[in-house]
Amino acid sequence: MKYALLFPGQGSQAVGMLAKHAASDLEPTFREASDVLGWDVARLIAEGPAEELNRTERTQPVLLAASIALWRVWQRQAPPSPSALAGHSLGEYSALVAAGSLAFADALKLVELRGQLMQAAVPAGTGGMAAVLGLDDDKIEALCKSYPGSEVLEPVNYNSPGQVVVAGQTAALDWLQANGKANGAKLIKRLPVSVPSHCSLMIEAAEKLAAQLDQTAVQPPAIPVFHNLDALPRTSPDEIRSALRQQLYRPVRWTQTIRALSQDGVGAFFECGPGSVLTGLNKRIVDGAQSQALEDPAGLEPALTLARQ
Repeated sequence: MKYALLFPGQGSQAVGMLAKHAASDLEPTFREASDVLGWDVARLIAEGPAEELNRTERTQPVLLAASIALWRVWQRQAPPSPSALAGHSLGEYSALVAAGSLAFADALKLVELRGQLMQAAVPAGTGGMAAVLGLDDDKIEALCKSYPGSEVLEPVNYNSPGQVVVAGQTAALDWLQANGKANGAKLIKRLPVSVPSHCSLMIEAAEKLAAQLDQTAVQPPAIPVFHNLDALPRTSPDEIRSALRQQLYRPVRWTQTIRALSQDGVGAFFECGPGSVLTGLNKRIVDGAQSQALEDPAGLEPALTLARQ
């Protein structure tokens, strides 16, 4: 069976994540990350505090380290190579590390900078994100375009049919909450984030990130990585750099990505990182999809069985 490994993004972090896995399996990767970053990754994961773990510039490298630690656990089981990889937002960097396109140390530095630039792009309290449930994509796009103000309001995460995240400035999000249900939304839920990711407010941050990307070695991936930008794999290092730059201010097309993988013959999806958010989304995107989270060691054996079929 063709299978894909998927790497989660922000929102999957939690103090104590991956605690069910043997510490000896994860600690070498966490030590490697700590040496690169200059702070104790393992301690922040194990002890928190949550406020520190949830700082964007901490969250991004910690999730990358956790995902790569689990990828290395998976590799030690010697399964057949995945047919493809993908990652949700930040998780795309984990996918590129797993594919051999980015060095782990380089990716850690990139995502730490990425978090710093994102946080600095919009003053705290002036922007955010909201999940909209129960509307088709085109109706959410039309609703955002109908906002009468001048502030930014854009669909940014196409997570699954009927679930899209919108980002923008506070006044626009307030309007969305006040008017969304009258326009057919079942639920509009403000997310506990201060950074309006993947919208045009991140263009300046993306240009600053691009300067660092230009100085970072990028190799053609050994395993195809389907990008958030358009659900297509890339082999050219320059095209990969461009996709990572644009990813910061353009939508995450997760529904399109999972459908593209399915159409490419992928029959099983394994979530390689903390949490099981993507596993739930995938089941709503592709009917009958085999989808398994690896955050619990109990999930490894059934996933390996599927991978070896």
